[in-house]
Amino acid sequence: MTKITSESFENTEKAFVAKSDWQLKKAYWLFKIVNNNTMARLSTRSANLALKMHLPVKGIIKNTVFEHFCGGESIEESQETVAMLNKYGIGAILDYSVEGKHDEAAFDNALKETMRTIENAKGNDKIPYCVFKPTGMGSAELMEKIQLGKELNDEEKAAFGRVRERYYKLGQAAHDSNIRLLIDAEDSWYQQTIDNLLYEMMEKFNKERAIIFNTYQMYRWASLQNIKDAHARGKEKGFVLGAKLVRGAYMENERERAVEKGYQDPICADKHATDKSYNDGLKYCVENIGEIELFNGSHNEYSNMYLTELMKKHDLAKDDPRIYFSQLYGMSDNISFVLGAEGYNVAKYVPYGPIKHVMPYLIRRAEENTSVAGQSSRELNLLYKEIVRRKGN
Repeated sequence: MTKITSESFENTEKAFVAKSDWQLKKAYWLFKIVNNNTMARLSTRSANLALKMHLPVKGIIKNTVFEHFCGGESIEESQETVAMLNKYGIGAILDYSVEGKHDEAAFDNALKETMRTIENAKGNDKIPYCVFKPTGMGSAELMEKIQLGKELNDEEKAAFGRVRERYYKLGQAAHDSNIRLLIDAEDSWYQQTIDNLLYEMMEKFNKERAIIFNTYQMYRWASLQNIKDAHARGKEKGFVLGAKLVRGAYMENERERAVEKGYQDPICADKHATDKSYNDGLKYCVENIGEIELFNGSHNEYSNMYLTELMKKHDLAKDDPRIYFSQLYGMSDNISFVLGAEGYNVAKYVPYGPIKHVMPYLIRRAEENTSVAGQSSRELNLLYKEIVRRKGN
């Protein structure tokens, strides 16, 4: 087994093999903008405003930021991206990334679209997982009320019944199609409501293998214990735990709310503690790989390298179907394409949806890039390195 080292992720020839010279330069200038907090916020919000005012900017957005971070406006339009990734040994996870819609019609539409992604993935080894966001299927306020143990009125009981029905429809469709289903994480003040529902579903659908995957945000200091508790529950109830590990995406909101409400901050004290939490989670899952299937959703180079070391230590094949590596489309190609070239299971999250409805997602991506220390600078340096390398050949 070829050893993955930090130098492996410096191989820009492998990282950007799918990009033409023009695409490479366009990506470089895009990250130049993203790397500047003021320019990133101004550009994305101006584009959002222009779309709302029906100004003719859709083509510009589609050929720049949308093209870089999204697969297309529909499942059909995303097939070219799916095929391109597959050419380099990378799977695709089509993620319907419409945000900001919070009514029953929007929930039903998200259900319908996610069912379409499952149907599209059926029998298609290019698409190893499907995904949905819990707040796309039901109200965050309702889930919070349930987590707090408050009594629901008849209307709320009926609404949560519909939430449960949407989850189970998707779970049954995924099970029948033999497609693994990732459920994204949400804020801690209603995550337990989601967890409880997912563990019920795992009892039904994860008997022989993991179909339903819960997401653990490892920047929460309680997450490792949550994985251990879920594993114990799986052993007791007879199901395989599907565990998707991510560092997390709501740190500022979590900390602000903890101060406001006067409870213990659920976030790890610092980056070192978060990194330890994440890597300890990887270690625990690999050590129990007979009872846990692992989805490693990380842009951290060390964590990806560490997982390859754990696999080697436990004599696991690179393409062990119980372990996947994943990064977002348009980011960390130096990880995805290098691991894919080495024969590991890798899949990119590929967002899609109508441009005007996906703009909140793109704004969030830009803001997250600028808030993660060094992330966009790292992308810039790698892109520049490859531009220089090509000029020298």
